[in-house]
Amino acid sequence: MSQGSRFSQLTSDAKSRIREVTPSQAREEQAQGSVLIDVRESEEFAQGHAKGALHLSKGLIELHIEQTVPDVTTPIICYCGGGMRSALSADNLQKMGYTNVASMSGGIKGWRNDGLPME
Repeated sequence: MSQGSRFSQLTSDAKSRIREVTPSQAREEQAQGSVLIDVRESEEFAQGHAKGALHLSKGLIELHIEQTVPDVTTPIICYCGGGMRSALSADNLQKMGYTNVASMSGGIKGWRNDGLPME
């Protein structure tokens, strides 16, 4: 996926405000109770996703997060294909008052490359 310079600037700005974790760190944090959220599109999620991940696409996460994760202190890790859309989603969740949000660097590609469990 080609990223235009405006999109790159937008994601760089978001990344300056969020915490990023590696796929291995995300798996460890998930094992300790963090909610792993796949923000990719439905078709991408259906083709394979991190084991135990919930699906809330980037276009709908802000609309449905309060029903899915009502406690704003719950640890949340967002991921996408490569780490850009998840950074934007994590930034928006923080703006909504969620206090323990991260984005997984490398996205599902990094998760797969690390040999982590898929569904």
